[in-house]
Amino acid sequence: MDVIFGNLDLWGTAIGNTLLVFFGGGAIALVLGLIVGAMRVSPVPIARGVGTAYVNLIRNTPLTLVFFFFVLGYPALGLGRMNLTVLGIIAIGVYTATYVAEVLRAGINTVPVGQAEAARAIGLPFGQVMTSVILPQAFRSVVPPMMSVFIALLKNTTVAAGFSIAELAQLRAAINDSGDRPGSPMEVLLWVAAVFVAMVMLLSLVQNRLEKKWRIAR
Repeated sequence: MDVIFGNLDLWGTAIGNTLLVFFGGGAIALVLGLIVGAMRVSPVPIARGVGTAYVNLIRNTPLTLVFFFFVLGYPALGLGRMNLTVLGIIAIGVYTATYVAEVLRAGINTVPVGQAEAARAIGLPFGQVMTSVILPQAFRSVVPPMMSVFIALLKNTTVAAGFSIAELAQLRAAINDSGDRPGSPMEVLLWVAAVFVAMVMLLSLVQNRLEKKWRIAR
């Protein structure tokens, strides 16, 4: 246990940054994914085209390259300097938003077309049809795949370690480079894996509770 108690400061920073990247990226992914998902099913051809282009471009680009653009390319373009952690949050949020958008689009397609037609027949605009009729039903049907997206997001936070963001995947190097801290590289990696397993199990528990709650609400 020395690898834990002898490096509590590093563990605290690493877990804190991992959660920061996860929750920050997740918030961006939800908001942006909701917008892009709505664009994908919009009756306006331009909106559909922009949404489709965004999803196809970003989703087919490796996450590492997306990180490279935001962490290295963004300052090189003269757009100003930002904290590396903030840039990492933006990168992973922009990337994950494509998967959120596709999951939401699939959920929207499960809602009977007649409900949208009935809503439009009484004069509701597209935005109100989506927010009041379609999305509340779509969200209930996409809980399992959406939680899978967020579990993947949690694991993708390890990519941030390659861009000098002090999260869990960088902990081994931080302890090993210090030279005077307890714990071998293998011990650190095993504990990091255990922490990720615990966080994934927690997300699975949240998924089960949401499914039960919304199943009763139906």
